Amino acid sequence: MMHSASDSTFPAPPAFTMLSVVMPFYRLGAAAGENIATVARLMESRGVPFEIVAVDDGSGDGTAESILQAARAHGCVHPVILAENGGKGAALVAGFGASRGSHVLLLDGDLDLDPAMTWRFFETMRDRGADIVIGSKMHPESQIDYPWRRRLASRVYYSIVRCLLGLPVRDTQTGMKLFSRDALDFAFSRMVTKRYAFDLEVLAIARDAGYRVAEAPIKLDYRGKAGALTLRNVRDVLVDTAAIFWRARLLGYYKAAESKKMPENPPSVTAVIACPAASAMLEQCIAALGEQRAANPQIRLDAIVLPDEKSGRVWPPWVREIATGKVLPSEKRNTGVREAGGDIIAFLDDDARPQGDWLACAVPWFTDPQVGAVGGPAVTPPEDPFAAQMSGRVYASAVVSGGARRRYVPTAVRDEDDIPSCNLLVRRSVLFDVGLFSSSHWPGEDTFLCRDIVYGRKLRLVYDPRIVAAHHRRPLFGPHLRQVARYARHRGYFARRFPENSRRVAYFVPSMLVAWSVATLACAPLDARLFRAGAAPLALYLALVAAFSFSLRPKVWLWTAAGTIATHFAYGVNFVRGFAAKTMPDGVKDFDHRGEAVAR
Repeated sequence: MMHSASDSTFPAPPAFTMLSVVMPFYRLGAAAGENIATVARLMESRGVPFEIVAVDDGSGDGTAESILQAARAHGCVHPVILAENGGKGAALVAGFGASRGSHVLLLDGDLDLDPAMTWRFFETMRDRGADIVIGSKMHPESQIDYPWRRRLASRVYYSIVRCLLGLPVRDTQTGMKLFSRDALDFAFSRMVTKRYAFDLEVLAIARDAGYRVAEAPIKLDYRGKAGALTLRNVRDVLVDTAAIFWRARLLGYYKAAESKKMPENPPSVTAVIACPAASAMLEQCIAALGEQRAANPQIRLDAIVLPDEKSGRVWPPWVREIATGKVLPSEKRNTGVREAGGDIIAFLDDDARPQGDWLACAVPWFTDPQVGAVGGPAVTPPEDPFAAQMSGRVYASAVVSGGARRRYVPTAVRDEDDIPSCNLLVRRSVLFDVGLFSSSHWPGEDTFLCRDIVYGRKLRLVYDPRIVAAHHRRPLFGPHLRQVARYARHRGYFARRFPENSRRVAYFVPSMLVAWSVATLACAPLDARLFRAGAAPLALYLALVAAFSFSLRPKVWLWTAAGTIATHFAYGVNFVRGFAAKTMPDGVKDFDHRGEAVAR
């Protein structure tokens, strides 16, 4: 419930009704509850209408229990418990979604920053007419106890940000920021980065939209912590910063990005999950859908699971299991669509699970009648073993996937014409209009469906990087290369017969590489000059592979480079096989729970 008291001592800005304090926590244990109580007492003593939204970012160490205990002790506390660690940005987005205040204070849960300075933030917002006030370690009135190496890093990073983005602030990373609700809602609806430089992205988005930003002093007591300023963290922040620069300055993405609002009566959603049998990964998928239901109670979400035979598992009441017998995934999905009651059908693989604000970001798109389907990236989950992580790293490489890299890493909102069915939401009426999935095309039935939606029905297929699913990878090298070969055969077959979303130069490039390599090797015993001429482009290719595979860990670098080369050659050979095939390759195969083809 909202706590309110006299506001005589509170410097309220215009249109203020209530303050939502969103506090993210990660592995703080019992200290989380103590810090929540400290903030609650402070707000009560100053007579502020407030609520505290406490978010546990998948800590797994007792932090969630401490937050829940604080919620029982203080009626102003609303707990948000995330099952997996998604990063500070994702935690704040989840907390904001559960908040109700006209103004939102983002406050790090460890309370290294003194929350009593909130009043200076509100004074600055009122006096400067600002929409956003950020705490700054470089403000002349700030009182900071901070290691010299982190001071140096902050100043260097400020110089980089100033050069790249020209933000009118000196400190973007301090974990205490005050927003008007409208400004934060606008920024979060367009945010892509969820981990390392999300603070910078939020400010870049808001600044580009014309929201006014001001700085306020802070009190920072670092309490002798060693911190997490590692070479890897520095690299991650710089990579995210470069991506934000690319989106803001070169693409103009934030100014042009579409965003839809959740309707008052949102459409219902049925998740359809084709699988050969129940598995631990399927249970993870169902658990993740349960979290989506809890986070979005205004949306009716149910699920249909489609194994070959009855599993005997006891599923939640909102999950239906329908045994289909041993049929292709397309036939299973069609059965699920016919049985579904939702207005929107969300197709997920059994080894994929939705993350973050997947449902809240997907559903609003369907307020546009021209949108037939939406989807997003399928990222590699952090718990995958090393060889599977390397498979994901290969797929995410720009040298391997080119423009299709957005299928594996979040990029920017855009209209697409081919999104895989491991993370695809489609209007049920559109599915019946196009005749459901084609049972004559596997794999590739999703490519065929997207072709019908975009080119046949002239509807939009929207890619939104916030509609994220974690998708387990097949390990390098054998299972990964078999999957690549299967993808290549179907793409080659489609490139010859269905050119709209398959006959593109990028799909032919690996085959050209294979042909060039074979021709160069054939020249070796015949003509040394021709061999050298052919080898020069191949040397450039190897240099590009090495550059795009780079990692500070030699093993990762080597595996990624080797996997990239093997992927190119497997794809190149099998694309030609598919292009030359008279019938659909792999069209008479079953599948197992990892998507491996097995003979029927």
